[in-house]
Order: sequence, then structure tokens, then C-alpha cells
Amino acid sequence: MTRLITSIGLEVHAELATESKVFCSCPTRFGAEPNTQVCPVCLGLPGVLPVLNERVVDMAIATALALDCRVSAESLFDRKNYYYPDLPKGYQISQDHVCFATDGWLDVEVGGRTMRVAIGNIHIEEDTGKNVHAEDSGLVGESLVDFNRSGVPLLEIVTGFPPTMHAVSEAEAYMNALRELLRWIGVSDCKMEEGSLRFEANISVAPEGADKLGPRVEIKNLNSIRAAVKALSYEEKRQGRELAAGRPLRQETRLWDEVRGMTAPMRSKEEAHDYRYFPEPDLVPLRVDDAWIGRVRAALPELPAARRRRFVLELGIPPYDSGVLTARKEIADLFEAAAREADPKTVSNVVMGEVLRRLKEDGEIPVSAAGVASLARLMSDGTVSASAGKVVFERMWETGGDPKDIVKRENLAMVTDEAALAQACREVVEANPKPVEDYRAGNKKAIGALVGQVMQRTRGKADPKAVNRLLAQMLEGEQK
Repeated sequence: MTRLITSIGLEVHAELATESKVFCSCPTRFGAEPNTQVCPVCLGLPGVLPVLNERVVDMAIATALALDCRVSAESLFDRKNYYYPDLPKGYQISQDHVCFATDGWLDVEVGGRTMRVAIGNIHIEEDTGKNVHAEDSGLVGESLVDFNRSGVPLLEIVTGFPPTMHAVSEAEAYMNALRELLRWIGVSDCKMEEGSLRFEANISVAPEGADKLGPRVEIKNLNSIRAAVKALSYEEKRQGRELAAGRPLRQETRLWDEVRGMTAPMRSKEEAHDYRYFPEPDLVPLRVDDAWIGRVRAALPELPAARRRRFVLELGIPPYDSGVLTARKEIADLFEAAAREADPKTVSNVVMGEVLRRLKEDGEIPVSAAGVASLARLMSDGTVSASAGKVVFERMWETGGDPKDIVKRENLAMVTDEAALAQACREVVEANPKPVEDYRAGNKKAIGALVGQVMQRTRGKADPKAVNRLLAQMLEGEQK
């Protein structure tokens, strides 16, 4: 059977984290009452003129630099013309003829290797309003429009052509890495549940060795990375089945149906809108000089890839730990500040284990780097065991208390008294004949169950190494 080659491109719309909209001073706060954050400009009323938000340009420059793009010395705004109820002017201000930035790349980790995804262009545009249909509005047979989102600033980031991604796993890695990067440099919160990050995917499948790509299918209605991955996987298989059956593929737009787990035809590309782009007459060309780029570059934080390498080289933690710790900037900042005051590997274990676990539940970090460092020192010097350290951390997270005070107040210091440990071990051996028998029969791993029982009896305060040694001596008849 002929091997098939998949080619994938992505268009990512990132809502910028500005306080006001791109061409007016209306706020961009999410969740406000419908149509309360609007003005004549973002409602497209006659006689008004757009004024470009300088902060939008700052964020566009930052994104372009982070993606190693070339910022255009002069870019142009265009009108993208189409009719839809959520587009009050009948056109969207975007960029088409001369985009803000071009020719960049993003390195991503996929399956233990690094691959470079080409970035074709980045352009600035305004968002549209939001249609609220009958099932959401409560008005049967009617749809409403909320224009609060109209005019919110967007960056559209388009991967390069020809496509450099040839597997769904590569597209998934790219989406995750791009989201990480945008959040890291502070240009977008990337909250997909609020529409701050949206995807459109293009995919084509062709026999290996073909002189051109297969017909391109555009997939819309992708509201999460998970949905994009599922849609691309489905479409890759669907196109493969069509080719195997001898049926020709066609260029078209398809919608992802989350409920049915499949794509469905929306329109053929021949029927797609002709947007009739033409220059926006109400905005002058956007000129960005080297001085402006230099100011933004100076304010950029150290990027994730560079920080990952530095953590490995300077702090001596494994590459895997470094990758986990740099997935979010606030986590990397917490780890680095704590690792300057305590053993980096112990700090890494606390952050990767306890901090990330609680962060999934609560969303914010109430513990300080100094507190994490203090706990790591208590664990490194043997004051508390790993299991007691977890108890201390829970109290820190819940109360913000000092680790030393928590250890003293709750009597969590490690038990190192040999006589007390020996007594606890004897009681556990007498109460658990089965693992004792298994151990003496040659199953040395059975000692783990006994160690666990001792740790439970001592509320995690026993020295695990001493417990292992004492139990082995008892079970082998060598206790003195």
C-alpha cells in the first residue's frame, strides 16, 4: 500500500491582554453584561474613525521577537469584507497585503526530539461580536448579538508554507508550546474557555512522492487543543480512507462536531467567501523602527527554551524536571527563587509534586519561594521525612504558615531514635505475618508493605532508611 504523507497548517487567533480595544478605548473585561462595553467606534456607527492602540503594537512586537519573526518596517491595515450579524461595520479591520511580521519559527519538543515549525506571518486584527443563539439565549427561534467582544485586539499567527508539520502529534506539541510562549511573555492569558485562544486547522493527505500537496481541508469550530487534536486525527483517517477507496479528495471547509466526534462538510472552497481585501482608508501605514523594537526587546523576559537550558546547566536538575518547571512562568519563577536557597533537586520535587498538584485544584499559588525553600531544607537535612514533608506542605498551602513552626506545632520531626523505631518495627512484624513469610521465602519486595505500615504508625515521621535496615535485620534474624 502506498504510504500517505500528512501536511498540517494552523491559524491561531490570540486575544491580546490589553485593557482597552484595538481601535477605541472601550474595556476588554471578560464576562461583562452584554453590550455594556461598546461605543460608536466598535459598533461601526457612521462618522467615527479608528485610532490604533499603541499597547497592541508593543505586544505584537514582543510576539514577533519571541517567534524569531522579521517585523515589517511598514505594515498596512486592510478591510476584510463579509456580512455576518456579529460584524457591525460589514467588514473586519485586518492585515493582508503587508502583514506585521513574517518568516519566523518555533522549536517544539515531540517524542524526545526537537522540531522547528515555520511561522509564515503574524498580523493584527480586530475581533467580531458574539452571536448568542436560541439554546443559549432562552428565546426560542431567536438569536441575539453581544458586541462587547467587537474590536478586542487579536493576533493571528499563521504557520508557514509549505507546511512543516506532518503528524497530529507535531501539531499538538506546537499548539501547547505556542500557548505556553504567549502566556510566558504576557501578551495573552490564553484562556480557551473564554475564547482568548482559538484555532483553525488545515490538513491535506497525499501519496508519498506526489508532486504537490493533496487538496486542503480547513477545519473550523475548534474551541480547545483537545478538540483540534481529535478533529485532525479524524480528518487524517477520513482522507486516508477516501484515497484507499479510489475516491478523489476535494478542497473544502468542514466543521468539527464534538458530540458526534467527526467533521462534517460546511462548504466547498469554490463556494468560499471572496473577502475583497482593500486598504483601510481610515488608518495610516503602521511604521515600526529599530528603536521601538529595541525597547520591547529589552523588556522581554528570558524565554522558556533558554530558561530550560539554564536550569539544567546552572542548577543541575534533569532535563525532564526542567521541562515541567518551565511550562508556566510563575512556576519557573517560584522554583528558581527557592532553588537559590535550598537543594535544587529537593525544591524541584516539592514544586513538581506538591505545588503542581494543588495548583490544578486551586488555580493560584499561596505559598512563597522562601517557604518552599525552608521546607526543602528541612527535608534535605533529615528534619522531616518525605511523607511528613507532604503534611507540612498542606498546612503551608492552607494557612501560609512557616514550615518550622508547623513541624514544631504538629510534632512532625523525623523519629530517629533507634529504640522507638525498633519497637514500631517489631509490632508491625508481629501484626503482618503474610509479608514476613513472603520476604523470608525470597520475595524481598515484600518489605515495602512493612515499611509502609511503620510509616503509618509513626505518622510518616520515621526515617525510611533506618526502618528498612531494622526490618531487614529482624526478618533475617540479625537484630542485635
